[in-house]
Amino acid sequence: MTNTYLPLIRHTRLDEIAAYRHAQAIDVAQFLAELASVAAVLPQRGHVLNLCSDRFRFAVGFAAALMRQQISLLPPNHTPELIARLGDQYPDVYCLTDAVSPHPLLESVTYPEQIARGQKVPAIPAFAATQVAAHVFTSGSTGQPMPHVKTWGSLVASTLAAGARLGVSAFSGATVLGTVPPQHMYGLESTVLLPLQHGLALHAERPFYPGDIAASLEEMPRPRILVTTPVHLRALLADSAALPPVDFLLCATAPLSPQLAVAAETRFAAPLYEIYGCTEAGQVAVRRTVQGAQWVALDGIRVHQDERGTWAVGGPVEIPAPLNDVIEVQGPGRFLLHGRLADLVNVAGKRTSLAHLNYHLNSIEGVRDGVFVMPETEDNGVTRLMAFVVAPGLTAEDITAALRQRIDAAFLPRPLHLVEELPRNATGKLPREAVNRLSATVSER
Repeated sequence: MTNTYLPLIRHTRLDEIAAYRHAQAIDVAQFLAELASVAAVLPQRGHVLNLCSDRFRFAVGFAAALMRQQISLLPPNHTPELIARLGDQYPDVYCLTDAVSPHPLLESVTYPEQIARGQKVPAIPAFAATQVAAHVFTSGSTGQPMPHVKTWGSLVASTLAAGARLGVSAFSGATVLGTVPPQHMYGLESTVLLPLQHGLALHAERPFYPGDIAASLEEMPRPRILVTTPVHLRALLADSAALPPVDFLLCATAPLSPQLAVAAETRFAAPLYEIYGCTEAGQVAVRRTVQGAQWVALDGIRVHQDERGTWAVGGPVEIPAPLNDVIEVQGPGRFLLHGRLADLVNVAGKRTSLAHLNYHLNSIEGVRDGVFVMPETEDNGVTRLMAFVVAPGLTAEDITAALRQRIDAAFLPRPLHLVEELPRNATGKLPREAVNRLSATVSER
């Protein structure tokens, strides 16, 4: 990558709206004023853990770290154990927070509450494409956090390519509301960088419950873009309350069923697109789910297969990145997903994927959420799939009968547990540790 300098934001005027907090607009000039003030109070360190819950403050803190040549750490969760590991791995790390109390395990800097706008507005900063902006983490097989380096240039290139493929230029001046945290790769790319790099406005809040999402949408001017996950979208559509209009829907973190995509587009009268990506590669491809299962890669990215597996290569992907999914390439830049490699199961000599089974489970009318689980294999034992399902009004027999019409009997869950909710994290994913705890809980009943 050439060592060019790329701007932080691509708004063209200082009075353009950069963000909304509730119904209050924050223009570019105020954004730049806060950026200069926050950058001035950051300590001289190499790494920062940005835990600001306010999305606008997270964005300012992320940019301030760039100004100070600091690398933002984006771990998959913020459990005390993982934060302690990061402290050992990065001894100079500190925490930037907007919480009342500091983080107990790290030296903390509190985001300033009141920042006055000066008479002279700072210039929009630009950063070298080669500058390391973040270390994004996945959990390896050992449980140790595995960092993946993201340069400012790769983040910008990915964001511009995704925006172009999604056609966000048709929604000039739109406000982007996200139900996912900005500390997650998807949240960073789609609720922070997408607005900054395409002249849109980000929404500072992160509503979780359907009523809060509807209230946040209601206070936003149109056009409105909602960035969410299948779990949040399903809960939103299950709520009987009227939903404010949305002009564009973006979904990621797990494959979306066609039924849910159709229901969302019908309810909102707006197009819904999915993004496929991973921590290693970033954003890779998009699809409009109601138009088919095929994914289309972002400009410049090739999906390459060899004896070692499937790789994302080129464009925003600076280093060839493995794609840990079963992928069927259908042409240049076009492919189908058939589940994760780690999700493949073999029962009685028959093969399928957990993603395929989850798709059919969650397609049953009345099922709000559900997941298949492959228990740990016991020596000389017969392994049976199990499932946890949230389905008020249905019995386990009702769900099993519906599954018999959809999947091979060899994959029917034995047992199937009805639960009040699944222990999903902030991005709607189900960590294996949480599933193991849930399995242990039902086993004790």
